Amino acid sequence: MTITISHTAADGTLVEGTSKGDGTNTVLKAHGFRWFRTLGLWGIAASRDRQPNEYKINRAADALRAAGHTVTVDIDRDHRPAADAEADRLDRQDGRAAALAAKAARKHQAAQAAWDKDKAATAALPPGGEPIKVGHHSEGWHRNALDKAWKTLGAAVAAEATATDADHRAQAAAATTGHRYNPTTVANRIDTLEAEHRPDQRALDGHTRTLFTDARGDKRTETTPAATGMHRDRIIARMAQLAEDIAHWTSVRADQIAAGQATNYTRETITPGDLVRDRYNDWLRVRRTNAKSVTVEYPARHGDGMLTATIKYPDLTGHRAATPAADDEYPNPATTRQAG
Repeated sequence: MTITISHTAADGTLVEGTSKGDGTNTVLKAHGFRWFRTLGLWGIAASRDRQPNEYKINRAADALRAAGHTVTVDIDRDHRPAADAEADRLDRQDGRAAALAAKAARKHQAAQAAWDKDKAATAALPPGGEPIKVGHHSEGWHRNALDKAWKTLGAAVAAEATATDADHRAQAAAATTGHRYNPTTVANRIDTLEAEHRPDQRALDGHTRTLFTDARGDKRTETTPAATGMHRDRIIARMAQLAEDIAHWTSVRADQIAAGQATNYTRETITPGDLVRDRYNDWLRVRRTNAKSVTVEYPARHGDGMLTATIKYPDLTGHRAATPAADDEYPNPATTRQAG
């Protein structure tokens, strides 16, 4: 039977054509694949709506062929619109959160049942902590009753711990979407995507970098030619998806700014001497503005000196221009912040 390793944006990387006992599980697991119980298939985790990991795919395919299997590889590098991919992701996350909430409810029911059994087992013991009457006809029953009480107590404690863990997982899953759309997280995601886009552009165009300057002042450089062939195709596909993602999240951030959920400070809106408020609600004096952040100062724990810190613009929650009124209202900004 032919084994097919395929990749699409909607489904990610999946393996079809395997069967129990054919030995493919050992090979695939050794090459970074995992078993998806809900799909009944092997695949690469977190590969949906990402460019295919061709290195991992091809290594797994070669290993399967070496083990005597017939393998085909089917890769589709086309990406889905970012809005569609995000909507699908949110639907899956909602389903996961609902499933974990239902599981937590079942675990709590099981824990309550375990506590009821423990209560019944404890109630069956002789009252008042009566000791075991050694040699009496009740000795065997008494020992068994004590053993059962201990076991039911242990089972109840374990069931309660399992229910608590399920609760934590359900709460984390329910909060995932909120964290994903946190304004600071969105801004940082845009920066990360743009940082990933830049080296791809350099690889696509080719570039020259300076390795060092020798004692005579001559620069020693290294030139990387423009990408060609399949490598170029992979870069173009990755850049197209990154551009789509950047546009999507930039739109999300613009909506958050318009709704007042996010700030939009830059070095053009803040000048040295102004006051800015950080995430801890401390007002800090700006010493210097940078391309992506501001440098602020605050009092040292000991002595009269001032220390500095750097805060990214998306992390700022407030701004006051340097005016006499602001100085009167905040004569000693950041007095609550202490150096660690």
